[in-house]
Formats: sequence, C-alpha cells, structure tokens
Amino acid sequence: MEKELPKIDLPEDWVIGTGINKELLGLYTNYPVRLKCEIFVLCLEGTVEASVNLNHITVKANDFVTLTPGSIFQINSIEGDLNIYFMGFSSKYIEQTSQSRSMLDAIYFTLGRPVFSLKKEGVQLMEQYLQFLINIYEHFPDKIKNDITPNLYADIHKGISIIYKSIPAEEKPAISKSEQIFRNFNQLVMQHYMQNRNVAWYAEQLGITHAHLCTTVKQVSGKTCVDIISSIVIMDAKSQLKSTNLSIQDISDSLNFANMSFFGKYFKRYVGMSPLEYRNNG
Repeated sequence: MEKELPKIDLPEDWVIGTGINKELLGLYTNYPVRLKCEIFVLCLEGTVEASVNLNHITVKANDFVTLTPGSIFQINSIEGDLNIYFMGFSSKYIEQTSQSRSMLDAIYFTLGRPVFSLKKEGVQLMEQYLQFLINIYEHFPDKIKNDITPNLYADIHKGISIIYKSIPAEEKPAISKSEQIFRNFNQLVMQHYMQNRNVAWYAEQLGITHAHLCTTVKQVSGKTCVDIISSIVIMDAKSQLKSTNLSIQDISDSLNFANMSFFGKYFKRYVGMSPLEYRNNG
C-alpha cells in the first residue's frame, strides 16, 4: 500500500490503509505529481504543507482531504510524526462508473476547498469507518471487495456531499461573480490544458469576452490567464519527467505541443532549464 501513494494511479479498483510516513512523502517534496485516481486522506497527527492545482493548503490533525482525479499536487513541507489514513479509487474504476449527482457535488465542493476540518466526534466516526474498510480490504477475497466497490464509491461521495452542504452559511466563504468566473476558468483549464492553451477559447467557453476574462483573472489572482495555463502545463510536464519513464517526445505529444523543439523552448522559458536537464538534475 505504501508504495502506491506516489504513483499517478492505483493498481486496484480501491485501496485503503495507513502507514504513509514522513519519509515516504518526503521523497516527493519539491516536484508535483498529477493524479489520475481519486484520493481521500484523514490526518490524525502531523502537519503537511502542500499545493493543489496552484492553491496552497495546510493539512493538520483532524483534517479530511479530498483530491479529485486530474488534481496536480506537490508536497512542500512536513512537520511532526504523521498518522494518516489513506484511501483511493483507481482511474480505471472511475472511468467505467457513471458519475452520480453526489460524485459531481463532491468534485464541485472540494475543487476550491479540498481540506475540511472535522470535529472530534466526526474524526472518531471517520476513523472507525476507515478501520472497518481496512479490515474488509485485508481479510476478504478480491471478488467480495470488487462487488462492494460501487456501493462504497457511492457512499463516500454522498458523505462528502452531505458534509460540505452541512457547513453553516456563515462559515462558507462568499463567492463574488469575479471569483466564480475565476473558479470556472480554473476548472476549465484543468480539464482542457492538454488540448488548448488559447485564452480566447476559454473566454468563449465561459461566454465572456477575452478582455473581461483577462481583467477578472488578474484582479482575483494577481496572475494572467497565460500564467495560470502555463503553470499547470509545466506542473504536468514536471510530473511526467520525474514520475514516469516516458520519453520527452511522448511527454511533448501528451501535452499537444506541435513538436519536441517547441516543447523544449516552452519548458525552458518557464523553468530555466531543458526538460532533459530537469529530469536529470532538477
């Protein structure tokens, strides 16, 4: 189980366990990993500073974390002894299952707020539930584990949806129209950056002018649209260079660059070194 966390995907429909320690996560500090799978984490001890899709998060005791498929995350620092539960669903299972309303709700609610702090009673209930699932995972045959996957998948997403909907209105951050445009832009970029880096295309999808999109994104984030698109493209490229054995040509193709030379120049412009130099030394 421990060996699976750093990978882009999971080897089984669902995986659960504990024992994700500081040393293991420390191996993946300072460069990003892109998830094809979905990951849930319950933190009981320790503190992890990380980035999820360019947003900084802090995970501490009593926090529950949801990382949706396609998320790009990076560990920045780890403090204290970690005690966490880890669970995930593979991309193979996610792709073959129908996306229920609760699944879509969970993705929407957690996009801008992947970390949720639980009360003491909630932590105890969550720990008991996850320990129950660990017992099933470790002691039941594969057929039974596979048979319960649809119900397990539905129950967890329904639970997440209920938790986020139960947050008192006064605790929910108010979202202005500009912030909503920014969030929608980010979500679109996460879905389409491999195929499209044209800002005008995103403006068209959002039903607003190119100028309005650029002005809004700059006001909300302090970054340009091109900055945000390129940051995610570069994070994906870094992830593939460090986490896979794919050739630079294959990585260039996966990110829809016209040719490897253009990919190399693009990467060097933002990183300060070539893709090969980053893979070997970065």
